[in-house]
Amino acid sequence: MMEALGFFALGLVLLALGGDSIVKGASGLAQKFGASPFVAGLLLVAFGTSLPELFVNARAYVTGAQDLALGNAVGSNIVNFGLTLGLAAIAAPLLVRMRLLSSLLVLLVVATLAMIVFGLDGVVSRMEGVVMLLAFVAMLAFMIARSGKESAEVRDSIAAYAATKSTLWMNLLRFVVASGLLYFGAKLVVQSAPMLGASWGLSPLLVGLLPVAIGTALPEVAAAITAARRGQGDMVVGHVIGSSLFNLLVVVGGMAALRPLPLPASFVRLELPAAIAFALVLYPMLRGDLRISKGEGVILFVAFLGFVGLQLWMVAG
Repeated sequence: MMEALGFFALGLVLLALGGDSIVKGASGLAQKFGASPFVAGLLLVAFGTSLPELFVNARAYVTGAQDLALGNAVGSNIVNFGLTLGLAAIAAPLLVRMRLLSSLLVLLVVATLAMIVFGLDGVVSRMEGVVMLLAFVAMLAFMIARSGKESAEVRDSIAAYAATKSTLWMNLLRFVVASGLLYFGAKLVVQSAPMLGASWGLSPLLVGLLPVAIGTALPEVAAAITAARRGQGDMVVGHVIGSSLFNLLVVVGGMAALRPLPLPASFVRLELPAAIAFALVLYPMLRGDLRISKGEGVILFVAFLGFVGLQLWMVAG
């Protein structure tokens, strides 16, 4: 078990290093090929922090560990809201000025509801997977179209987040090295996670839902806390919502588009409704005073601990 735990931890470290570098490299490459810093920033908000999870899920999928991949994709969404956003708000209240985020939150709730409907027969079909992928493309178009209505202050902050002075070759090198780190990190995590799950009495689905989802999110938690203390509330909330949409529409949708994806009944009854509940808790905060207070952060974090406790209680029972 200790050997598996060591490989799992090493994999998480490689994913953290690769995730940070590939985001910077991708942003630089996008701008070198004509994208404005603002558009590059929007794309980073949409899916930048989900790339480690994408590599883990892709590795799990090609090795036949679909349950682990599905658990990680859905679990990451719950972790995004309860752990990442909750701890960030506890560290410092989040001021949200980006008007687009409330609309994206509604889209996330609708997408999660759609997945529940798709899974009522126990499987997400290939056609339904394609629909989810197309929905993500439509979401990107919606983001770019609506971005012009944001204030100059918001636009400048997003552009500054993505701005880079690195050369083309430096960005290419950074992208290639980061891809290698993500590949080997994902390989170690996917190989060691089932062994850890077996020793802890967890199914592959729960391994993805809890330790893998939490482990791959830890770098995002640290980054979110730092951003919150710098007053970058839009970036924190934007990453949480954008990453969740990417996990659902691209990761789960992509797996289903390649081959029909079995969806356990427990996900339809518990995990997906829990993801909706976390999103709905956030909606009044974004539509009200546009501020997520420390108290509201505590609510999100305690709810997350309750969710984890419920999962472990169900396993023990």
